Amino acid sequence: MKILMVCLGNICRSPLAEGIMEHKIQEYHLDWQVDSAGTNGYHVGEAPHRLSQKVAAVNGIDISKQSARDFSARDFEKFDIIYAMAKDVIDKIKWIAGKSFDAGKVKLLMDEVYPGKKVDVPDPWYGPEPGYHEVYKMIDKACDNIIKKYAEQKTK
Repeated sequence: MKILMVCLGNICRSPLAEGIMEHKIQEYHLDWQVDSAGTNGYHVGEAPHRLSQKVAAVNGIDISKQSARDFSARDFEKFDIIYAMAKDVIDKIKWIAGKSFDAGKVKLLMDEVYPGKKVDVPDPWYGPEPGYHEVYKMIDKACDNIIKKYAEQKTK
């Protein structure tokens, strides 16, 4: 399975999601791939935000080597599931993808924890460090649920 995590700038939420999911993929010995991207292009080529890196490191995950990239319509060809961190990110994905948009591949990440509730992962960019810790916890829970859901489907 190939998973893409998407937020606005690809320096706060989606790098954390990529790092957390990659860690869990290795932990559970799954033959999955994960990547991340952003919809606004402001930070292409940059490393994740220093607080995202710090919070990941506190939890035993190194995301320092990641590099921000733009979401592309071609991502629909490369990935099985595209997880958006927020509803506005889904809107941007639709706009960027145009005719390539496949609604069956795009999910709101927190729907894996709160199905149908349309809960966003808040953007911690403008806030202090505790917001990054809260975002980490939310994403970690969603990634646990993704592992359970799809790894169990594979074994059935």
